[in-house]
Amino acid sequence: MIRWYRIIIYLIVFLLLQTLVMNNIQLFGMVTPFIYLYALLKIPVTVKRSAMILLSFFLGLAIDMFSNTFGIHAAACSFFGFIRNPLLGQFIDTKELPDGSIPSYRLFGFGHFFRYTLILVTIHHIILFSIESFGFFQPKLMFVRMTSSILLTSLLIFIIEAFNLGKIKYGE
Repeated sequence: MIRWYRIIIYLIVFLLLQTLVMNNIQLFGMVTPFIYLYALLKIPVTVKRSAMILLSFFLGLAIDMFSNTFGIHAAACSFFGFIRNPLLGQFIDTKELPDGSIPSYRLFGFGHFFRYTLILVTIHHIILFSIESFGFFQPKLMFVRMTSSILLTSLLIFIIEAFNLGKIKYGE
């Protein structure tokens, strides 16, 4: 059984972490880590696609409201939620997992979790930075910002995940 209150608390914690701490970090004036994606990556694999899209949209919308970014996070997160479940199917058979299983190093193995995270973070950032720039006015700058943000976000996600190796489920 999926414990929705735990998922909501997890999303709120990462929303606050992103808006109060991470949005104030800008390395070299152009690199911002988007750590809130970790909360979306860790939603149980048995959550339906429609619920995943809604959770992603509302988290992105909340980030937009706190950051005054006019829907770019909501758009990027909605697509993140749309593509997440089909992408999960490429790495594991979700029907054979117990209810409440969450994506992790332990569940996927390091290689699969690394690719799962990197693909979703990359897709999110491409959409986010493309919408933010409204095209490709400065393609080199946008590419540098996007690539460095992908690397920093992924690195922080892997560090956080290293501290969560013992958990597979959202509690019993």
